[in-house]
Amino acid sequence: MNNTALIHKTIQFVKEKLNDAEGGHDWFHIERVYKNALLIAKNTDCDLTVIQLGAMLHDIADSKFHNGDETIGPKTARLFLESENVSEDIIVHVVNIIENISYKGGNFEKKFSSLELDIVQDADRLDAIGAIGVARAFNYGGFKNRALYNPEITPVTNMTKEEYKKNNAPTINHFYEKLLLLKDKMNTETGKQLAEERHLFMETFLAQFYAEWEGIK
Repeated sequence: MNNTALIHKTIQFVKEKLNDAEGGHDWFHIERVYKNALLIAKNTDCDLTVIQLGAMLHDIADSKFHNGDETIGPKTARLFLESENVSEDIIVHVVNIIENISYKGGNFEKKFSSLELDIVQDADRLDAIGAIGVARAFNYGGFKNRALYNPEITPVTNMTKEEYKKNNAPTINHFYEKLLLLKDKMNTETGKQLAEERHLFMETFLAQFYAEWEGIK
């Protein structure tokens, strides 16, 4: 199967699998990450097929929506790619991207490294910050019935992977526990540049949020 046909089949597969997904982790999230990844990949010596497949399959079965099971996503991606007769080396690379892309509290050590993982991870992290990131954070917080903000519950910025997965703090805390930390965790120069403006937007949003909360503005 040629690359164009494979990408088309992958798009159809992902759209079908994520048809009823939560709004911050649906097909449109995948599409944005895909576009981000292609932008970052420009002028780099990378495997574009791996990046395309990694971006589209990175959240095919997010553990957050499968009782914390981190094996479902990689298994689902592998079964699909095998069914399309994708070469084993590409499958292994894509599965490694899926297994190592997540934030997991910021204390997760990647067990695999490649330029393609760096690019897809940056693309995914870009979608977690800026205006889209703000919208996604509150959409997921509403999905989980979390408070918007509680001044008595302070953010915890140094959680273990398990603590991070079990965290049910107000949505505003998530900015300090993850979103505001992502700018300095970008892998690529393009990713770092794109993150700067999105980071600034979140800082501006938070300043306005607190001003409105306190009745100052």
